[in-house]
Amino acid sequence: MSTPKFTTQRFDDAEAALAYVRHLYDSQIAHLRDCLTRFVAGETFKQPVRAKYPFVRIHIDTVAHPDSRLSYGFVAGPGFYETTITRPDLFAAYLRHQFQLLLANHGVLLEVGLSAEPIPVHFCLAEDQHLEGNMSPERRTLLRDVFDLPDLAAMDDGIANGTHEARGGKPRPLALFTAPRIDYSLHRLRHYTGTSPEHFQNFVLFTNYQFYIDEFVRLGRDLMATPPDPTHPRDDDDCIAFVEPGNVITWRTGVTPDPDWREGVPPPRLPQMPAYHLVRRDHGGITMVNIGVGPANAKTITDHIAVLRPHAWIMLGHCAGLRNSQQLGDYVLAHGYVREDHVLDEDLPLWVPIPPLAEIQLALEGAVADVTQLHGYELKRIMRTGTVASTDNRNWELLPQREPERRFSQSRAIALDMESATIAANGFRFRVPYGTLLCVSDKPLHGELKLPGMANQFYRERVDQHLRIGLRAIERLRANRAGQLHSRKLRSFAEVAFQ
Repeated sequence: MSTPKFTTQRFDDAEAALAYVRHLYDSQIAHLRDCLTRFVAGETFKQPVRAKYPFVRIHIDTVAHPDSRLSYGFVAGPGFYETTITRPDLFAAYLRHQFQLLLANHGVLLEVGLSAEPIPVHFCLAEDQHLEGNMSPERRTLLRDVFDLPDLAAMDDGIANGTHEARGGKPRPLALFTAPRIDYSLHRLRHYTGTSPEHFQNFVLFTNYQFYIDEFVRLGRDLMATPPDPTHPRDDDDCIAFVEPGNVITWRTGVTPDPDWREGVPPPRLPQMPAYHLVRRDHGGITMVNIGVGPANAKTITDHIAVLRPHAWIMLGHCAGLRNSQQLGDYVLAHGYVREDHVLDEDLPLWVPIPPLAEIQLALEGAVADVTQLHGYELKRIMRTGTVASTDNRNWELLPQREPERRFSQSRAIALDMESATIAANGFRFRVPYGTLLCVSDKPLHGELKLPGMANQFYRERVDQHLRIGLRAIERLRANRAGQLHSRKLRSFAEVAFQ
């Protein structure tokens, strides 16, 4: 049983195209939810229930010659290009911008209609809805005969990985992610972070220590209690809310709460990778996620946050210093990575270099100078730029010493952790600008181990400054136009048009 037929329409206006996408999507979701409600109530359907994702398509006859400074917004050559779309409410600003660029760069009409890709029933549920708890085991078994379930074949990362090949006669992709892949990640984000995708901001900080989160929460709550002072404008004046796991929202003093935001409650226990959001009206705020320890978590969370198309993500964490000249508390600005994390070996071969991105590097270096008030040659006392090695072996120190030490020396590595290379490599893979600023917390090769008492004292002394450097770096990036952050270094030969 399908929804009423909808015609494919053509548009020369981005806003009108977006409005039709929303109309199509909303009608399909309403149909699915209605049928699901009736199914759960016991109604029997004589034929399968199906709803479909909207698509947007363009047909190009000639090679475009857009502004060569742009890294996205145009297709590689003549042909048909198409992508399926989900959640136009969440991605409205993003989609509008992509549509505008296509119209400006190619001068063709945008075609919008219903695709052949079914919407899995799980992806039509509202945030507070659950399937399994309201049905008997027999009814759950029947569900797969009536509704479309998630199909992993429609969710692979072949486009992002550069391995996708359009079959004969099929359009080439317009975006890195299909609608089912995006929906899958949106649901995973709720599970892993304990917050709704709607609250994620365009700048993301990752950390591997709860100490950073505790300080971020303190700063966020303090800011919410302080109304903006018109006589002393600040970068954070546009921050309107602070969101914690469970979608617990603290509104800024003087800000009228948005009635469309669902107020949550603290969860009985923290999720695997809790997220905290310092929200700005334009989504240009900061999301901070405690990814815990290890490359598996780092890959998992960046796999899913990538579908939100953030402007940048940065790793702030602790590392082992590998050079005798380093001191505990020194900073490491990564400009290269030794990838011994292995979690991305199948998706991004080891022979692919992960280049430093000038905009991120300059923002981080400038932020260190701003916060420490050290400049030029003096800045070298506390910060070193070099290669960071990331390993999947937490006890790498127990390996025969000549083996890891030789590799680190040959690679010119100056620091080692377990997450930074993964975050940078997945940023490269998903075309999300990335950066790493670490703080030396121990020096195992030189006998300075991370012991409980010493570590706790170190954390208390360094976390506040390190976090303020990360926040300052984002202020610097925000001052740059977002489009300039998406470096051409991240784009492949025949790149998709959508950022």
